[in-house]
Amino acid sequence: MRYLLLEERSYPEADLARLPNVVAALFRLENAQAPENIQRVIGCRVEWLAGAENACLRRAFVVWLKRVLLPERVPGVEIPNFSELQELHDMLAERVKTWTQEWKEEGLREGRQQGETKLLRRFLTRRFGPLPSWAEERLGQAGEAELEELGDRVLECRSLNEVFGGSA
Repeated sequence: MRYLLLEERSYPEADLARLPNVVAALFRLENAQAPENIQRVIGCRVEWLAGAENACLRRAFVVWLKRVLLPERVPGVEIPNFSELQELHDMLAERVKTWTQEWKEEGLREGRQQGETKLLRRFLTRRFGPLPSWAEERLGQAGEAELEELGDRVLECRSLNEVFGGSA
């Protein structure tokens, strides 16, 4: 049995960008890591598929983008209903900056919380010795407010149970 392997990631973006065909567009979209890259590729396809003879292909692209690619690339983001490629392009133009800012802020919050957890773990270990699994579990589940409270308690309490029990 013979087959032809098409490895979409092996084609350079610059080469694919010059090819005005469906396969090159799909490869570029599959390789796009950021919403702004998806928006750029869609912008090129809007012009390329503008004629009435391409209406069916535009609709197929829209369905694939909405049901497959966008949910995978922007998880948790509600994609509004649209029926035309131009609508999708316009929506992405509006939302990409907002999504990027939200993701940055979320990443900063998560990074800060991980840093606080790591520092609190270090303080607790230095003060009370190796942490038992229940304490590690509590640290892993603690939110920002609880981490702050535990951080205050580590300075006042005489035992690990007291830190996590709340009776200082």
